[in-house]
Amino acid sequence: MKKTGNILWGIVLIMIGIIFGLNALGITNINIFFKGWWTLFIIIPSFIELIRSTNKMWSFISLIIGIALLLCAQNILSFSIIRKLIFPFILVMVGISILFKDTFHKKVEEKIKTLNADKGNLEGYCATFGEQKNDLSGQEFKGANLDAIFGSVELDISKAIISKDEIINANAIFGGIEIRVPTGVNVKVKSTPIFGGVNKVKTDYNESLPTLYINAMALFGGVEIK
Repeated sequence: MKKTGNILWGIVLIMIGIIFGLNALGITNINIFFKGWWTLFIIIPSFIELIRSTNKMWSFISLIIGIALLLCAQNILSFSIIRKLIFPFILVMVGISILFKDTFHKKVEEKIKTLNADKGNLEGYCATFGEQKNDLSGQEFKGANLDAIFGSVELDISKAIISKDEIINANAIFGGIEIRVPTGVNVKVKSTPIFGGVNKVKTDYNESLPTLYINAMALFGGVEIK
């Protein structure tokens, strides 16, 4: 999914470059700075995140907000109407997300609660306005808490030993977290993106293998599971 995002961003930049080049040569006269052009800084990232993210609710919300603001700038909609409706719209979308998340991911949430209760104090890795890289190759992994606050945390357990179900609690607040998981485990994710993104590697479920449960929250940040 990360590759898809890179491709889309590459296409966007190429198109912008071509437009600037054609305008400079006098071949075209495309006005990029139209009314509401600034909304593209909301619309384009939201659209790309909607395609590449596994949890699409906040990407969809921000995309709708960006389009609504563009229509307001074009005098198609009224800013006063948008101001009145934006908060109810967000509440409705969050409510729908919670309703369906509880319905379809109840077993995962219960397992995460059980593992956190059984594990007690997990090993913690935290980066605040900084960077932390951790490679646990050859070590037995027994769960972890990851917190990135205006910083980044990398946890590489791709060559770690995982013999039973384990838990990772990952919180990215205006920061980024990258988790590299081994191939010999199942990966199940509970994600709560709030104007952020949680992206996970796709794995085939095998009941004979241990499962790594990842409880991820991204607040204006990102959690990448590879």
